Formats: sequence, structure tokens, C-alpha cells
Amino acid sequence: MRAVQNNGRARPQGAPDGSARRPYHSSDEFPPGVSEWPNDLSRRDFLRLSAATVALAGFGACTKQPVEKIVPYVKETPEIVPGKPLYFSSATTFNGYAQGIIVKSREGRPIKIEGNPDHPASLGATTIWAQADLLDLYDPDRAQAVMRGENISTWNDFLRDLDVVLQAQQTGAGAGIRVLTEPFRSPTLSRQLQMLLQKFPQAKTHTWSPIAPNESQHTYDFSKAKVIVALDSDFLYMHPAALRHAHDFASTRRITENQMMSRLYVAEPTPTVTGSNADHRIAVAARDIRAIAEAIAQNGRVAPALDAWVRAGTQDLLANRGASVVIAGETQPPVVHDLVAKINEQLGNFGSTIINSPAGPTNHVDSLGQLVEEMKSGGVDLLVILAGNPVYNVPADIDFEGALKKVKLSVHHTLHANETSHLCHWLIPAAHFLESWSDGCAFDGSISIVQPLIQPLYANVSVHEVVGALIERPVRSAYEIVRETWQSRNPTPHFEDDWRRALSDGVFAAETSEPSSSLAGSVEQIANRKSQIEDSVEVLFRPDPSVLDGRYANNGWLQELPRPFTKLTWENAALISPALAAREKIDNGDVIELEFRGRKIKAPIWVQAGQAENSVTLHLGYGRTEVGRIGRHAGFNAYALRTSDALWFGDGMTIRKTGEKHSFAMTQQHHEMEGRDFLRTGTLAEFLAEPKRIAKAEEEPARDETLYEPNEYEHRGYAWGMVIDLGTCIGCNACTIACQAENNIPVVGKYQVARGREMHWIRVDTYSSGKREKPRFEHQPVPCMHCEHAPCELVCPVGATVHDNEGLNLQVYNRCIGTRYCSNNCPYKVRRFNFLELNNNLSPTEKLVKNPEVTVRCRGVMEKCTYCIQRINAARANAELEDRQIRDGEIIPACAQVCPSEAIVFGNIHDPNSRVSKLKRSPLNYGMLAELNTRPRTTYLAKMRNPNEALVISEL
Repeated sequence: MRAVQNNGRARPQGAPDGSARRPYHSSDEFPPGVSEWPNDLSRRDFLRLSAATVALAGFGACTKQPVEKIVPYVKETPEIVPGKPLYFSSATTFNGYAQGIIVKSREGRPIKIEGNPDHPASLGATTIWAQADLLDLYDPDRAQAVMRGENISTWNDFLRDLDVVLQAQQTGAGAGIRVLTEPFRSPTLSRQLQMLLQKFPQAKTHTWSPIAPNESQHTYDFSKAKVIVALDSDFLYMHPAALRHAHDFASTRRITENQMMSRLYVAEPTPTVTGSNADHRIAVAARDIRAIAEAIAQNGRVAPALDAWVRAGTQDLLANRGASVVIAGETQPPVVHDLVAKINEQLGNFGSTIINSPAGPTNHVDSLGQLVEEMKSGGVDLLVILAGNPVYNVPADIDFEGALKKVKLSVHHTLHANETSHLCHWLIPAAHFLESWSDGCAFDGSISIVQPLIQPLYANVSVHEVVGALIERPVRSAYEIVRETWQSRNPTPHFEDDWRRALSDGVFAAETSEPSSSLAGSVEQIANRKSQIEDSVEVLFRPDPSVLDGRYANNGWLQELPRPFTKLTWENAALISPALAAREKIDNGDVIELEFRGRKIKAPIWVQAGQAENSVTLHLGYGRTEVGRIGRHAGFNAYALRTSDALWFGDGMTIRKTGEKHSFAMTQQHHEMEGRDFLRTGTLAEFLAEPKRIAKAEEEPARDETLYEPNEYEHRGYAWGMVIDLGTCIGCNACTIACQAENNIPVVGKYQVARGREMHWIRVDTYSSGKREKPRFEHQPVPCMHCEHAPCELVCPVGATVHDNEGLNLQVYNRCIGTRYCSNNCPYKVRRFNFLELNNNLSPTEKLVKNPEVTVRCRGVMEKCTYCIQRINAARANAELEDRQIRDGEIIPACAQVCPSEAIVFGNIHDPNSRVSKLKRSPLNYGMLAELNTRPRTTYLAKMRNPNEALVISEL
């Protein structure tokens, strides 16, 4: 793997097909696939072609706008004012845990999901999956009708079939009834299943999820933690409380008046978002995490390569008793969690940084195994599968598919038809959470009511109605069922007021829990085992950073979202370390055969810096066989190697080179800014010694050093600007997908991404420094800089890119003739060109996801970040109606609103008291490529770390 060096910092590179050659470089003016001038072009030919270009520009570059008809309301709804959005509180779930959201609706259709600032689990932020849930709502590949086998049927026909089975089960108290669910924390669904078991005492419920955590799910308060030790835990990204964790962690990483920063130690086998934000990160096999936990618990010894890291972390923990956190990841076995709980108890963290401890998780594999054995024996007459896709994602040594064929009546309630529904007798199309009533419980016990914003688009049925069909006739609506749950819990005259308040605020109540105590387990009994570092190759199974376990495989926004480190899109790869790649003589794009416990698959490899030497990471969720158009033929199926005794990792995998090659669609090489000092980092000690030295690495021109005419907006009115704090940006990519949802950015597909034609307005560049075995990662979001001296404006022949009277660099779509000169002249490489007509072939439902406040662009038009000007205009209109100035913080662009760590701040830089102005006065503030005298309105705060000096010396 090759890299372009920049002040010791590297951006991994290499041909997508794995060859040593590079397909193009930023010093080449155009990406691959773009026609270049012939070498023998004469001056006369050039002038003739230029004249023809100008003559034909008005004809060929602009696409005719489609004719649209305006139809007024026949009967207006009082709440709806045409052109004015409505906002509703609701909730989505991640691994069964609720996250509060606010949904924006226009004329009765949801168009944007934001975090609920009043919900303790989200605090106004959202995950990439919550943003992408909106696209799933309008997915034309959703299950749309009740299906009996291959034939369309009806809900009433299903109820008749179901009644026959339920009637037969009366005599045996429901001994043949089984319900399989994913992990959930819905009080209403829990109540319904209890009612089912009361009606049929011999019936059983089972739970299965391929990514359900082993973790004990303590509640952590990282805002109080001065030292954090994460053992294979991606608590900033993959944890159910990741949004809250990121917010609290970021609050301890900002350079404030007291100049205090927390310190993060991470030991992990494969790079994660959390690991990239560590002050000290060590790559270690997953099997050796237990040895590290034992060493911390007993102050014992580990392998020499780990000794310094363990000693430094242990000393920091002991020096910060009651103000520290040790957290083990969801992929680690219960014995490691027992150890970690004992460590936290010895440090006095319970009741301080660790608040409470819900009940431990159920062993889903055991539950699933029992169900499959009963199915095989013919003892299951009725199996109701609520969501999930067990035929696709159960461990390879469990024959769920074969067992399913022996069930007399199988029912699958699912949002999308998949491998499981294909084999079931009945498919019941699930209602999206934006179409149905429900409820959910967050990681801290907070309750949210899930309320619909739109009638079901198809013949969809909610999960509560499906379970209700097992209990009663007639089947009541989900609204009645959910409301009954909370009315029974709150039988007071004030229930109606409480109910309306819960719907408005998004939080119903909080279930209190006692202060946490440690889990059962003895450190002394466990610690006697000596850790052994083996040389065998270890396989790691991890949820994909975008499609998770495969449930989002048909979501184009997530498929095209570059993965945090590899920047791969549209597929997965086997991630291996540089040392293992050199040993096996393989490189990026080589297809290898992986064999694990008698099972084999083929997979292309990606050499990943920071990967543990003898660990190979396989991301789940790809290789689907029954999926919609988007997820078809994407990636390989890692579940084929996953067994019930190696759900997350296992030893003994073998690698064999096949000689085949594979081409990836990755964005790592796209939009490079070669040879520039664009990312600046430092340590807390360096900042305290000389605050201004870190950010002012380059000499910036004085304000009067310019040939431009003075701008009218420099000293009056509003001047919008942005500051991005690299010290708190965790690299989660939420800003990228939020911008896509807000600004109608199209999905282009794998082939176009491979040609460098992705359309994201804000990208997150990832850089590494240091040795490839021990890299330090940095993330840098890059939107349009809105330069006051914008190079793009000078070269546009038709004035399509201009400044407005508030200094925003805008793109006038109607004028653009598609010369792309502006893109060539942009030093930040943030402009995107519509090479194709990407919106003509959208289905009617896909068009509903478009934001009506943002123009849908046509072929031949350049586009870029606008600072969400539609939000600026809306705030300006409200301020004018109320005869006041726009308040600080009233305008929040989509990228800033979604950010869990509040790393992006936007506001009026002419207001000296605005938050953005105060940040721009920070000694850490700098403008990317400001030495070019572009005067960017978007600036950065340098990335700061707080390393342990003793450990830094030992690493030299």
C-alpha cells in the first residue's frame, strides 16, 4: 500500500484492483474515464473547439425542466399551512434500544429525521441509521402486500388460517406455538407477549439477533471520566448509547479555560471510530483482550509488546479512582465483562461514572438452538417470526432453513422480503415506524412513544397488530394497544394530559433503577490463567459500519457512504494487517480463500493499517440472495463462516491466495489536496507551552493583501461562517448522510463511485501518521469553505457561481452550463458535477423523500454545499415576521444538527458574542489552505490529544 506523505501524515492509497499502479492521482487533472485533450491539439483547433463550446452551451448543457402541476387541497387540514413544515416527536431503535427523534413533515409526508434535544439518549443528534431510516420508508422494494407463498393474499385470509391453528392449540395450552423476536425494549410488546403466554401457557418466545451484544449494558457517564480504558469496545459508534457517549466524551476533550482533557486508552483488534480517537491505541488480537483485563485487575504481566500500555493505563486508573471507566466491548465473552466489572468496583466507579446496571442479556444462541431442535422434531405447529432474517444470519452450524421447512405454519412479519420470508408460508408486510404506533425504552430507562406521521403506504401491519392477532378478536389498532399499556400504568385523571405531553416532548417517563453493583464473578478465580499470544490467524466477525447485519443492504444512502477507514462503498472486504499481507504475499484486491472450521468462502482483501497482525476482519451483512435492487450482488456472505461457538472471533483460520483480482469502489483517492498542510494536530502539553504554534503552521496573507475589490458584506449585516473542531469530531460520517438527506443528493451507484463521481457535499477524510502497525488516525470533515476570495468564481464563464450579499458562495443552477472549470479551480475539491440524469428513473415513492425546499438538480449542473441556505432563508423569514434579528444558534445546518459530539458550529461571524465568533478567536483556529488567500468562511480547530508522556517515551 502506498501513501502520500504530508508532514508525517498519510492518506492510504493504491489501485482499487489491488495492483501496484495507481489509476490516477490528484496531480492528474481529471479522474479516470474522463476524456482528455489530444496531445497534438493545435492553437487553431483549440480556438475552434472553444467557439463551438460557447455556441452550443445554451443548448446542450441544460436539461429541460419537467412540467409540474400544482393541485390545491380539496379540504385543508387546520394544522397544515402550505409551505410550512410540522415537527413530531417519535423514536427509532438501535439493537432494541430507543433513540429519541424529531421528524420533519411537509404536507403530510416525512422528509427529514433529526435528534430530539430533550431525549437523554440522543440530545439532538442521530446516527447514520436513523437518518437512513427515512429512505427505507419510501423504498419501492418494501414488502407491499400480504403474501401466501408466491401469491398475493389479504390480512383477513391470514387471520382465517391463523384461527384454525390457534383453535387446535387450545387443547395443548399452546405447546406448538413459538414466537421468535429480535431484542426489544418495547413495554407494549412485552405486555402483549406476556398476555400470549397467559393465554397459551405452553407457548414459548425466543430471541435472536446476529449483533446482539454480550455486553452487560451498564450506563456510563463519560462526562465525569478523566481516564477511559476501552477493551475492544466501540462505545462511540456501535453502542446503543453511542450518541450520548459521544456527546459526553466530547465535553471532556475541548480545550477550555481550565485546560483539562480526558485520556483514552484503546486496545482493539481492528480499527474503530473509538480507537481512532484514542490518545493511546494498541492493536491486539481479540483473544488477548482477556489477558489485558486480567493484568489490569491484578497488576499482572502480559506480553512485552503490551506491557508498557497496560502499566501506563493501570497507573492512570489508580490515580483517578471514581473518575475513570473501564469498558469491555460487546464482542467479548462474559468472563471479560466480569473482570471489567470487578475492576470498576475496585476503582470506585459504580455510582459515579457508572450509573446503573439493567438485567444482563440473554444468551440468544442457546435460545435459538432450543427453538431449532423443537422445529426439527416437528413439535412446532405455529412459528411467528417478528422482523429479523434468521435463515440468512443464524450461525452456519445451525440449520434453521431445514428446520423451518418442518414447521406446519410459519409467518414472517418483515419490512422487506428476504431469505426467511421466501421460505415461510405467510409474509406479513411490516409497517415502518413512521407509519405505526409503538413505544420503546432507551438505555437509561427513558420511555418514548413512537407515533406515526403518515398512513401506511401499502398493506402494512404493525408488530402490535400481528401479536394482537394471536391474542384476541377483533384485532385492535396499534394505537389502542399502545395507549392501553400506558393508561394501565398511569390510571389517573391526568392521563390524557400526560399522554399528550409525552407525544409532544418525545419522552414519557423514566424507569428508575438502583445504583449498579458488579456482576457475579471472581477476579481471583479467573486471573490465574496465563494469557497466551498465539501465532494462528484469528477471524473477527463485526457488524458492517453501514449496513450493520444486513438489514440496511437495500439502502442506497448507506451502501454509498464511505466506510470510516477503508473508504470502501457498496461491498465488504476481508481486512488484514500489513504484516500478514506481506507474509502471505497478497495485496489490495487479491481474492483469497478463507477456511474456518471446515467451511470456505472467497473474499477480496483490503490491507488495513492498525489491524492486529494475525487477525482478519470480516464484516457481516453482505452476500444477500433475496434482497431488493440496491443490495443485489453486493459483497460476500461472512455468515457462512460464523459458528455458534465463534460468534465474534475464533482461532484457526487459514488463508489461500486464489490468483483472482477484484476491483473496489472506494473514495480514498478522490478529491485529494496533495502536498498541503490541511490538518494540524498537537498535544495538550504543546498547547500549554505555546498556544498559537499548533494552528499557525503556515503564514497567512494579511487582509489587505489582495487584488479583489472590497466586498460589501465584510463589515455589515450577517456573515455566515462555520468552525469544525477536529478535536471532538469522531469520524462517524453522520454529517455526510444528514447532508444527503437534507439536500436531495442522489445515489450514483458502485460503477460511478469507482469513476470518482460520488455526489456527497461533505466528505470525511481520514489520515494516519506514524508506523503502519501503530498508526494514529485523524478525521477531517470537508464541506465547501465558502471562500470570500473564491477561486471558483473567477473561472465560471456564465457567472453561475457567485457571492450573495451575506458572503455565501452560491451556485445558480439555471445559469450553469457544465464547463466544470470551477471544480478544476477549487483547491478544496468540494464541487460535484451531475454527469448523469440521476432523478428521472425514481419511483413515485422514492420521489416523496425529496426535500421540497431544495432544488433537484439535473444533468450537466455543478453543485456543492450551500450552508443549508434553505434553513438560513427560513430563519430570516421568521425573524422578519417577528421584527427581530436572527438569534445565535437559530440556524443549524444539517451537518451540525446531526453531529453527536457538536463538533460543527455555525453562526454569524459579525456578531462578536456568537459561539462561532468566539471559536474563531481561539488560538487553535486555522483556515485550511488559508495561505492561498482564499479567506475560507469554514475554519478548523486543531486536533488535540492528551498522551501519557511516559508511554510516549516508551513508544519511541
